[in-house]
Amino acid sequence: MAAPTVSTEKSNRIFRQQIVGSRRLSNYWWATVILTGGAGFLLSGISSYLQVNLLPFADPTQLIFVPQGLVMALYGGLGLLLAAYLWLVILLNVGGGYNEFNKETGFANIFRWGFPGKNRRIEVKHRLSDVQAVRADIKEGLNPRRALYLQVKGKGEIPLTRVGQPIPLSDLENQGAELARFLGVPLEGL
Repeated sequence: MAAPTVSTEKSNRIFRQQIVGSRRLSNYWWATVILTGGAGFLLSGISSYLQVNLLPFADPTQLIFVPQGLVMALYGGLGLLLAAYLWLVILLNVGGGYNEFNKETGFANIFRWGFPGKNRRIEVKHRLSDVQAVRADIKEGLNPRRALYLQVKGKGEIPLTRVGQPIPLSDLENQGAELARFLGVPLEGL
């Protein structure tokens, strides 16, 4: 069973949603599979070059280095680079963060982690009085899209849900209705 993508903490004055970014089970799975495959391909290429078996489950010394071993080593190197990228994204938790709506301070705070650099911390603050509505965007078909947006006066729409696999329709409706009720604004798009 997949881990929940949003956890909600709610009191009378503060509504907070945790957003899971790249630290999802599927990302751990694919990073591990690609790392293992890339290492296997690279070791096969090195084994064919050195004529020493570096793999316990196969004998790549039977491969001719040019072109087979060379191509295996190239694919292995590319696989290891892709795995390193995936593990770095998981380590940095890109896309993770929270949505916080605080009636005590009167502000909505949308926070996400990004890639390293000057924009690593992505934080958007708006007054709750400027929030006009919560909008649900639902598109079915080959590439479904289900997302919640915060409509802010003069600023357009701010996405509230994570990117990637669409959340179930019932969860989207519940989250949108709960947030709209807390903010006292209409829920549009359903």
